[in-house]
Amino acid sequence: MSAGRVIAGASRIRKLKSALEVTDQAAKRLGQLISQRTDNPPLGIRLGVKKRGCSGLAYTLNYATDKKATDEVVDANGIKVFIDPQALMSVVGTKMDFVEDPLKSEFVFINPNATGTCGCGESFHV
Repeated sequence: MSAGRVIAGASRIRKLKSALEVTDQAAKRLGQLISQRTDNPPLGIRLGVKKRGCSGLAYTLNYATDKKATDEVVDANGIKVFIDPQALMSVVGTKMDFVEDPLKSEFVFINPNATGTCGCGESFHV
């Protein structure tokens, strides 16, 4: 008994989805932040998660001054986002956006892996 059949000539090569989707607004803001660091220009931004907050995990954004061998790297309109390997399984599939309104401006993470958040929205759990 065969396990399946082969169809010749049907190319099914698909582009793999990125571990993180970064909106144009978020990439623009990240670029602005990086360009302000003229003393020691970073390679990009490092995204991670830390244990904190009411719900367990919170996102961290830091300047990336080096690339670690285990980093997942996402290119967002020329801006490099280095995803910490410990954070990867918590953020894979996440959409990172930047929103501004009259009272605040902030990065927003739309995470399909999050099963809950705290009341203020600063922390999440998976």
